[in-house]
Amino acid sequence: MTISLNGSDLTVTQVVAAARHGETVALAPEAIAAMRVSRAVVQDFLAGGEPVYGLTTGVGERKAYLLDPAERQRFNHRLVLNHRIAQGDVAPADVVRGAMLCLANSYAKGVTGVRPELAEMIVTLLNEGFAPPVRRLGSLGQGDLGPMADLAHGLITRSGFEVAENEGLALVSSNAFTTAWACLATADAEALLAVFDVAGALDLEAFGANVACLHPVIEQTRPFPGLAATLHQLRLLLAGSYLWQPGAARFLQDPLTFRCIPHIHGAARDALDYARNILHLELNSSQSNPVVVVPAGNEPGRIVSVGNFDTGPLAAALDFLRIALAPVVTSANERAVKLLQAPFSGLPAGLAALSGSPDDALAELATSGQAITVEARMLAHPVSYELASSVKGEGIEDRATMAPLSARRLADMIALCARVAAIEFVVAAQAIDLRAPGQALGLGLGTGRAYRMVRELVPFTQADGTLPADLEPLIELVTRGTLTPAA
Repeated sequence: MTISLNGSDLTVTQVVAAARHGETVALAPEAIAAMRVSRAVVQDFLAGGEPVYGLTTGVGERKAYLLDPAERQRFNHRLVLNHRIAQGDVAPADVVRGAMLCLANSYAKGVTGVRPELAEMIVTLLNEGFAPPVRRLGSLGQGDLGPMADLAHGLITRSGFEVAENEGLALVSSNAFTTAWACLATADAEALLAVFDVAGALDLEAFGANVACLHPVIEQTRPFPGLAATLHQLRLLLAGSYLWQPGAARFLQDPLTFRCIPHIHGAARDALDYARNILHLELNSSQSNPVVVVPAGNEPGRIVSVGNFDTGPLAAALDFLRIALAPVVTSANERAVKLLQAPFSGLPAGLAALSGSPDDALAELATSGQAITVEARMLAHPVSYELASSVKGEGIEDRATMAPLSARRLADMIALCARVAAIEFVVAAQAIDLRAPGQALGLGLGTGRAYRMVRELVPFTQADGTLPADLEPLIELVTRGTLTPAA
């Protein structure tokens, strides 16, 4: 189904569909009409010649410089070239395609003052699958100037499009790059939480845990939406599990990382919902400066200088989400470590196939898991309160949201968390095999399915056996979300 852009109702799901799966995109007829109206306002001000930031004047430190009408178009072309200051490796192609979609949708809102032809060019190249190289570093989050200049240069070079007055500024002074990366990372965070639910449920079976931690009284007395949703998922995963049988629990109370899985994952879900709501608003908001106010009634059209490029709410929401994910990955790793420890699991140390064996078995996975967990947790450090400099632009550009860093850190954190989840699955599967040697332990419908998928890639580690050389196939399975019942 074609995604129609009108600047008002683009969703995270649609960004993922277009950026990763090639969903077709089109501009809504009303969006084209709105762009024509706002462009007419721009043309009126160009004819009038009064100072308008970025339209008849320079930008930044050159804001007081009044452009000669003959140099305005060349100025906009040079504006793109002069802002190609991004650094580092290129961003993933899906992020670039997502940025193209977000940029086109911002124009569709009809307040940027660009011609519809510019938005149509972007949509055409997006539908062709084009994604120019865009370097990932160098944006403070007050407009993704460097990355967006890379994107604009790639689009202009590919299409031969000639930017008109105001359009060079509209191309670079957007946060579409950050917004797109945030959309993809947030969608991945949602999928990862579902995978951690499966891994956590499998841990409960591997540990012989007490399912009192899933009692309905929990959400009745603590009515957080994320907590209730997580409890529901865990019960579905463990439907039919041996844990529900009388006497299955080994302890009256399990360690908190087992007992509080619903609370830990639930808190992350609530943070995720908040981030998605903020992101939906950002997706359909103006990030441009200046903003065109179209004529209404007796009120003439205006062009207003604003600070709409300040994406502080998005930067803070992504910080919040990473902070909420940190306990999820920490607890997952701690459960794996405890399953490897005989005093906690009641199984051979390191989950060795033979009790009393000098073999390390899976013990050293604890080291790997701890190292990756620490690295993931470091990425939870908030960045939205950082200030890079207060002297740029003659002291006027004295604020930074660091939203691009917040989005990149979320994406990087999720990639590390997926590795911890893979280790968690391997350890849990080994413990389940040892919990009932020679016979199938009665697993839940969802956990049983996940266990079988893990065992297709990572067999039981026999006495004197070793783990596979790497866990990349399982990590890929985790990343794709295939282990969840929804898949």
